[in-house]
Amino acid sequence: MSIATFAASGEGGPGWPEALPLLPHPAELIVGIIAFAILYWIYSTKVVPAMERMYAERTAAIEGGLEKAEKAQAEAKSALDSYTAQLQDARGEANEIREHARAQGAQIIAEMRTQAQGEATRIVEGGHRQIEADRQQAMNQLRGEIGRLSTDLASRIVGESLQEEVRQKGIVERFLAELESGAIAPAKAGDA
Repeated sequence: MSIATFAASGEGGPGWPEALPLLPHPAELIVGIIAFAILYWIYSTKVVPAMERMYAERTAAIEGGLEKAEKAQAEAKSALDSYTAQLQDARGEANEIREHARAQGAQIIAEMRTQAQGEATRIVEGGHRQIEADRQQAMNQLRGEIGRLSTDLASRIVGESLQEEVRQKGIVERFLAELESGAIAPAKAGDA
């Protein structure tokens, strides 16, 4: 049976059949449709545009945040590359400074060695000159002493005075020259 048939038959109540309890009453149906239309209009004019704006704002914020993050990541990568390049430059410069310092150290050591050798040579030469001067002075003193002793000894042996200085010097020089040339061999005290 159709709804129209029930309505026309007039059975059951004031214009609505009781045989169809699941169907809403026409007044309720009209009130429900009007309420739905009002709610639909409120939602479509107020709520949905606000939600669309909110959705658009969130989308823009998320996309902006992603763009900012990508930009920050690119800047960070650029800064990292720059710092890495600077670090490599600094390491290269440090190596150059180390090598330069080693070269300077080796040069300073070589210069100090040369100076020390020069100073040692100068000291040794000075020592040789001093020794030669001391030897010459000792030789002169020894010659004078030997001359005096030999003239005293000769005076005693000959019995005459050999105190004249010119004569004494000539005798001493001749005696020493003969002694140095090997013409006179020194005699030991026990050989006489």
